[in-house]
Amino acid sequence: PREEVAYVTCTYRETCTDQPDFLATVDLNPRSPCYGQVIHRLPMPNLKDELHCSGWSAGCTCLDNAAPKRNKLILPCLISSRIYVVDVGSQCRAPRLCKMIEPVDVFWKCNKGHLCVVHSLPCGDVLVANMGDPAGNGKGGFIVLDGETFELKGNWENECEAPPTGYDFWFQPRHNVLISSAGLVPKRAGRGFNPDDLKKGVFGRRLNVWNLSCRTLTQCFDLGEDSLPLSVKFLHNPDAAEGYVSCALSGVIYRFYKDNWSVEEVIRIPAKDVCGWIMPKMPAFTVDLIISMDDRFLYLSNWLHGDIRQYELSKGCKPRLVGQVFVGGSILRGGPVTVCRDEELKCQPDPLVIKCKRVYGGPSKMQLSLDGKRLYVTNSFYSTWDKQFYPSLVREGSVMLQIDVDTEKGGLTVNKNFLVDFGKEPNGPCLAHDIRFSCGDSTS
Repeated sequence: PREEVAYVTCTYRETCTDQPDFLATVDLNPRSPCYGQVIHRLPMPNLKDELHCSGWSAGCTCLDNAAPKRNKLILPCLISSRIYVVDVGSQCRAPRLCKMIEPVDVFWKCNKGHLCVVHSLPCGDVLVANMGDPAGNGKGGFIVLDGETFELKGNWENECEAPPTGYDFWFQPRHNVLISSAGLVPKRAGRGFNPDDLKKGVFGRRLNVWNLSCRTLTQCFDLGEDSLPLSVKFLHNPDAAEGYVSCALSGVIYRFYKDNWSVEEVIRIPAKDVCGWIMPKMPAFTVDLIISMDDRFLYLSNWLHGDIRQYELSKGCKPRLVGQVFVGGSILRGGPVTVCRDEELKCQPDPLVIKCKRVYGGPSKMQLSLDGKRLYVTNSFYSTWDKQFYPSLVREGSVMLQIDVDTEKGGLTVNKNFLVDFGKEPNGPCLAHDIRFSCGDSTS
C-alpha cells in the first residue's frame, strides 16, 4: 500500500529551546486536508535525549511470523542512551509512549551507551547498535531487547572483543551474517567536527563481519584511515549475499559480497577544492544509503555537498549514476563557500526554495516508498554538527522533502508541492532526522 503516515524523530538539542524531543506524525495522504502537515506530536518525558534513529519491533525477517505486525517503534537516544518504546498500533495517527528504559540500566547491565540503529532479529528480539561506552569513549557492539516485553536482556556479542566504534548494521539470515559499520567516538564527535581529529582514531575505518547465530566477530575490513563507514545495507533479495556501505569522509561506497566475504570499491565521489570552509577540500559526506525494494536502484544523501544521487545497480557491473538533485548543501551559489575546483560540476548549484521557504542544511536521512516512486528526505544529521555547519538550519528548523523518482529510466525531481516545515512547530524550530512509514518501509 501507499504510505499514508510517516513517523519522524525530532530533537530540540542545540536549538536553545528547552523542550523535550518528540515523535512527529506526518500525514502523507495526498487526498487528506492535512497532507504534508504534522498531525500529532508525542513529546518524550526528558530533555536533550537527541532522538536519532528509530526501528520497528518486528520485521519481515522474523522467521516464525509470516505477517509481522509493526505496532511498536523503538526510539534509542544518541546522547542520553535512553530507550523509548512507542505504541503506533493502537492509534497509528496518535502514537503513545508505552515503555522507557533508563540509561542507568543500559550502563550497568551492558556497559554501553550512545545508542543508534535498531533492527528486529529473526528470532523476534530487537537489536540496538551503540557508538560508545557510558563515558563516551568509542566502543562498538549491540544490546538486545526482548521482542515481546522489551526488557533489556544484555549484550548481544558473545564473549568477543567489541569493535573500537560502531554505528549501523544489517544482516542476511540465510547466509548467517551480520555486517556493521564503524561510526565515530562520541565524546570527540560531540564537540563538533575538528580537522585536527583526523588521523587520531576519532573517525572509524572498519567494516565488521559477524556470525549471526554464534554472535562472534569473524572478519574485519580496514577501509582506510578516516574513511568513516556509516550506512550499511544488504540487497533485499533474501538469497543475495551482497550489499553496500557508504564512507562519509572518503566519499567511497564499497560493495561487500560473499566470497569468504570481500569488499570492492564501486563508487568514489570526489572532494571539492573550496575557499571559505573549515578545510581546503570538502569531502562528499554520504550520510545515508538506501536500496529500492526491487534491488534496482541505490540512493545516496551527500550532506555537505547537498545532493541526492540515484545509481542503477546491475549484476557484475559498477553502479551507474542515473539521477542527481541538489536540495541544499554547503556549496550553493551566493554562500560563504567558493568552489575553486570541481571534477563534476561546471557551476555551483542554486539555493532551493519550496513554498516560499529557503531550504537550509543538506540531505541527511532518507526513506523510500515501497513502490520506489517517492523518496522522502530530512536535513538534520546530528545537532552538534548541524549547529556548526548549518547554523541557519538550527535557527530556521528542519524540513522534510519529497523527491519524485523515475523508476523506468532513472531520474530525480524535487516535488515543489510537498514540504513539511519543522520551523513552524508550536514550541519553536526543531531538527528532524529519521523517517518510518506505518505500512512498512524500504529499510525494515
